[in-house]
Amino acid sequence: MAKETYVYQVFERFWHWSQAFLILFLAVTGFEIHGSFNLMGFDAAVRWHNYAMWALVLLIVFAIFWHFTTGEWRQYIPTTKFIKAQVAYYITGIFRGAPHPTKKTIYNKFNPLQRIVYLGLKIFAIPVQIVTGFLYYFYKYPSGGEIQSVDVVNLRWVAIIHTIGAFALIAFVIAHVYLTTTGHKPLAAIKAMITGWEELEHNDGEPEATQQEPDELK
Repeated sequence: MAKETYVYQVFERFWHWSQAFLILFLAVTGFEIHGSFNLMGFDAAVRWHNYAMWALVLLIVFAIFWHFTTGEWRQYIPTTKFIKAQVAYYITGIFRGAPHPTKKTIYNKFNPLQRIVYLGLKIFAIPVQIVTGFLYYFYKYPSGGEIQSVDVVNLRWVAIIHTIGAFALIAFVIAHVYLTTTGHKPLAAIKAMITGWEELEHNDGEPEATQQEPDELK
C-alpha cells in the first residue's frame, strides 16, 4: 500500500536544488568563457563563474557536515545487491512497465546504480572539477608586488580536463532529469524533492517509524 512519507529533509532539498543551479550556472558561464556564445560578456562571465565556484565549495562543505552529522552518508554505500536486476530494469523493464526491482524507504533512498553514480560524483567527478578549477584560478600569484605566472601545471590540459568534466556533469543532469519522469507519475519525483513528501510502498499495518534499516546501512 502506498502512502505519503516524509523522505527528504529541508537541508537535503536546499542542497539538491542549490547544487543543480550552481552546476548549470557554472556550465553556462564556463562555456561563455570558452567563447561558445556571448551572453554577459567575457569579463562578467569570468567574475560570476568564480563567484559560483566559491558558492559551490561552501555548499559542499555544509553538505559534507550535514551528511556525517545526520548519518545520511550511509545512503551512498555501494552494494551489489539487486544491481543486475536494476540494470535490466533500466535497459528493458522500464519501457514495458515492469515493477521496480528495489523498494525505496527513508533508509534506502537510492537503488544500487544510483548509489554508485552518486558516490562517483561526490568522490571523483565534482572533486576533479574543483581541483582543476582551483589550479586554473590560482595559476598566478603576487610576488614582490607583481603578478607572476606559476609554471607548475600545464594549463591547457587542466582546461581540457575541466571541460570534459563539465560535459560529464551536464550529461548526468540531463539523464537525472529524464529518470525523474519515469516514476509512477511523471512529476512525482520532482514534487517530492520540492515538498519532501513522496508516495512509498508500505506493508499493511507497518508504520513508517518501525521500518527496519537495511543491513548495508547499519
